[in-house]
Amino acid sequence: MTDVVKEESRPTHRRLPLLTLVIPLVLGIVIAAMIPRPVVGIIYLRDAIHAFTSADMIAQIRYAMERPEVRAVVLVIDSPGGTVIDTEAVYLELAMLRERKPVVTMAQGVAASGAYYLSVGTDYIFAGPSSPIGNVGVLSQLPPASSVFEDTVSTGPYKLFGSARDSQLRRMEAIKQAFYEAVTLGRGEALKIGPETLLRGEIWLGGEALRLGLVDELGSVSQAIQHAAEMAQVANYRVEDLREPAGLPPEFTFPFFIETAEGVLTPYPRQSGLYLLWIPTSGGTFP
Repeated sequence: MTDVVKEESRPTHRRLPLLTLVIPLVLGIVIAAMIPRPVVGIIYLRDAIHAFTSADMIAQIRYAMERPEVRAVVLVIDSPGGTVIDTEAVYLELAMLRERKPVVTMAQGVAASGAYYLSVGTDYIFAGPSSPIGNVGVLSQLPPASSVFEDTVSTGPYKLFGSARDSQLRRMEAIKQAFYEAVTLGRGEALKIGPETLLRGEIWLGGEALRLGLVDELGSVSQAIQHAAEMAQVANYRVEDLREPAGLPPEFTFPFFIETAEGVLTPYPRQSGLYLLWIPTSGGTFP
């Protein structure tokens, strides 16, 4: 009888070590499932930089800053630049994001003027081999000469126009120098050209931009994402377009930014002002 009891109890003792291994394993799987996977967030700029696109980008940047699962961000650019005010606003937000998480640029198409300004505010720049890069400088329309209008009365000679022409030129020079400082700060020792070349407003294709130190590497969006993940030291990550999680509506383009001529869109801005903008076609004037 004793032998029978001992024989029946053996399987129970054998199961105990197995349970001590399985239970922690199951608990580990459950806990791992509850922890969000790290995210490499994507922010797209596929339009000029203006009031709407800058607001959208800033919303996504702030979302990336606030969400701990977003470990790195890739800024995918295809833009000729835009207004000075909106470009500077996004650049400053990117600077705050970079203090917390790595940010990588992918110049998938054009990264000119204000769009390149944003690029140098990130940690690393990829470009396509033929992506137009650069166009460092400022564009504006001079205010008209001070004059008197019969039916309009103002309290000062520049009330109607905002400033004298020489004042506008001084503003443009100050913004140009700020742009140059942003480039030299962002590119550091990698930059192979001085101000006499950089400030000509020239466009370089990706391969030449790499040689001149304006970008770090030629590559693709996938390579930019992988590099951002490596900088953040994350694996098993997922890639997420940050537009929808940031609470933004589907992306669409407003034609209000550029001028129309006989129903045809032109590359020229609708309003006069100060622009970090590349206008790739010849001819035409500001409105």
